[in-house]
Amino acid sequence: MPQGAQPTHRPDAPRLKLDTLVRLRWLAVAGQTIAVVVVRFWLGFQMPIGLCLAAIALSAWLNLFLKVRYPSSLRLRGWTAALLLAYDLVQLAALLFLTGGLQNPFSILVLVPVMVSATALAPRLTVALGGLAIAAVSLLAVWHLPLPWHAEAPISLPLLYVGGVWMALVSAVLFMGTYAFRVAEESRQLADALAATELVLAREQHLSALDGLAAAAAHELGTPLATIALVAKELERELPKDSPHADDVALLRSQSQRCRDILGKLTSLSTQTDQMLDRFPISHLLAEVVEPHQGTGVTIDVQMAGKGPEPVGRRNPAVLYGVGNLLENAVDFAHSRVDVRAAWDEAGVSIVIADDGPGFAPDVMDHIGEPYVTTRSRVAEAAEDHEAGGLGLGFFIAKTLLERSQARVEMSNRAAPEHGAVVRIAWPREAMDGVRGGTAGAESAARGRTETQKPAGSALFRS
Repeated sequence: MPQGAQPTHRPDAPRLKLDTLVRLRWLAVAGQTIAVVVVRFWLGFQMPIGLCLAAIALSAWLNLFLKVRYPSSLRLRGWTAALLLAYDLVQLAALLFLTGGLQNPFSILVLVPVMVSATALAPRLTVALGGLAIAAVSLLAVWHLPLPWHAEAPISLPLLYVGGVWMALVSAVLFMGTYAFRVAEESRQLADALAATELVLAREQHLSALDGLAAAAAHELGTPLATIALVAKELERELPKDSPHADDVALLRSQSQRCRDILGKLTSLSTQTDQMLDRFPISHLLAEVVEPHQGTGVTIDVQMAGKGPEPVGRRNPAVLYGVGNLLENAVDFAHSRVDVRAAWDEAGVSIVIADDGPGFAPDVMDHIGEPYVTTRSRVAEAAEDHEAGGLGLGFFIAKTLLERSQARVEMSNRAAPEHGAVVRIAWPREAMDGVRGGTAGAESAARGRTETQKPAGSALFRS
């Protein structure tokens, strides 16, 4: 999992389907009805069958109400599911009260609601249901109607035996509830880890496909870009210096060259890292990503402050591209100013990029960083020009490349009354300069290692 990735499981997340509880209750209704009818009419034991059937009918009516009122696919939140399970526990306790209390062999069924809660609900809800179950069996051990039996030879179990049943049920509630919860929690954690792994693998697959597309684009676009550059050069040569189109032709030529440079960087993101072993301070990183945007009409204010020496890592084109992409996005949508702040201390390194543009669109705030999701409200001119809109891959590529370097990328909007987007990139300090440079011996040792035994170096500027 990447740095900062969190599991998806939450204790209060809706997990238990209403249809599951309804089906289990129908099963209980059928079993209780059969047991009562057999005891009363087949075995001929005297019992308050009217009250028993009324308690069973109440569960059936509750099921019918839930089936009509709510869809079967509804997933219940914690307290709602716990209340339904508590009802099942109380209803069963009422039947046991009418049929002998803990002397009834079916008293073991009080464990069922607790087991269901332990496997699907939060611990505090399971503890509450366990406490209710213990209170119920404690009352049933003392207060209950006689166990249905032959009228001429009524049965009365010793209090010591009933106490043993009570102790067994309480122990089972505590032990089996804890055991079921631990097994279910480990399964949920494994499922969360697998889901997070699948998400990371899917993003890596997207990025691998984009790497191939970048190489193909560089190959296919090389010739037309060269033609455009050649035609622009010829036009620039033919036009007089005072021509009103001279600046436009010069801009066309410079932008075509920039396109070729960008394609060259994309194809070298995974190959240049191992070849370039020069040390790269964070000030050089910011200078390199800011330089292409100078003179665009947007003021870029860079400030750096930190405790201790400036972070220094190994140059990584992937990180350069990621930070540069985020800065370019800020420049594109800024009205007049972009602030870049770098800070560091002994614990971490951070870069904050903030602009004064429209900010991130609220409807995509929760999906920023996913492929094919545009990140912000477009300005009016871009909204009118369909070709001006992007594919929504910029943030996905930048975020994935930065997370490979152990970075954590967070996006937000400025607090009112200010407006604009804020992107914060944070690394652990050891990811920047886990091996402190500066001594001749350390640098010599680093240079002397073989290709198969590379220095630990810095994760920030490594792929």
